[in-house]
Amino acid sequence: MTPGEVLAEAARRLPAARCVIESSVAGAAAADTGVGAADTGVGVADAGVGAADTVTMDVPRQDWLAALAFARDVAGCDFFDWLTAVDEQDRGFAIVAHLYCLDSGLHLLARTLVPREDPALPSATGLFRGANWAEREAHEMFGVVFDGHIGLAPLLLPEGFEGHPLRKDFPLAARAAQEWPGAREPGERQASERSRRRLVPPGVPEGWPPP
Repeated sequence: MTPGEVLAEAARRLPAARCVIESSVAGAAAADTGVGAADTGVGVADAGVGAADTVTMDVPRQDWLAALAFARDVAGCDFFDWLTAVDEQDRGFAIVAHLYCLDSGLHLLARTLVPREDPALPSATGLFRGANWAEREAHEMFGVVFDGHIGLAPLLLPEGFEGHPLRKDFPLAARAAQEWPGAREPGERQASERSRRRLVPPGVPEGWPPP
C-alpha cells in the first residue's frame, strides 16, 4: 500500500485516529495531510509522497491494539522494529511503536498516550512476538504496565533496583549517593581534599539525599 492508501483506510477503519504523512524525500517538505475522523483520504495517494515516507498514527489508548493490527494486516507492516515511551510529564506517557513493511518499504509510527496515574496498555505480544522485550524495557524504565504480557520481568536493571530511571521525576542521584571512585574528577588538576568542593550533579533535587 502507498502511504496515501494507508491514510484513507485508517480514516475508514480507525475513525478516532489522527494520521499524517511525514515525507523523507530529499528536498521535500513534510506533508501533513491531517486525515482524521471526518476525512475520506481521497486524493492523498496522489500527493507526491514516496513509499519510503513515514505514516504516523495517533490513537486513543483503547484503540492501541486495533492500530497495531491495522498496521500489520492492512498496511502490511510485518516487521516490529521497536517500542518505547516518552515521559510527557503532566500529559502522561507517550507510547510509540515503529513498524515496517519489508515489501513496500513503508514506515509506520503508532502512538498513544496513557495517563500518569494509570500507565497501562494491552500487550502487543499477541500481534508481534518482537514486542516482548520492548515492553519489558518500557515497563522497567517508565513503569508502564502491559496487560496480558507473559512476564514483565526485569531486563536491564540490577535486582532490587527501585523506581523507573527514565521518568523525568526520577532523581539522577548516583553521584550524590556515592563518591567518585577516582582521586580527582576527570580533567581536574592535582588539588587537596580540603580545596575540593562537592557539587550536586544535574537533576538531583536540592538537599538530596536526606540526612
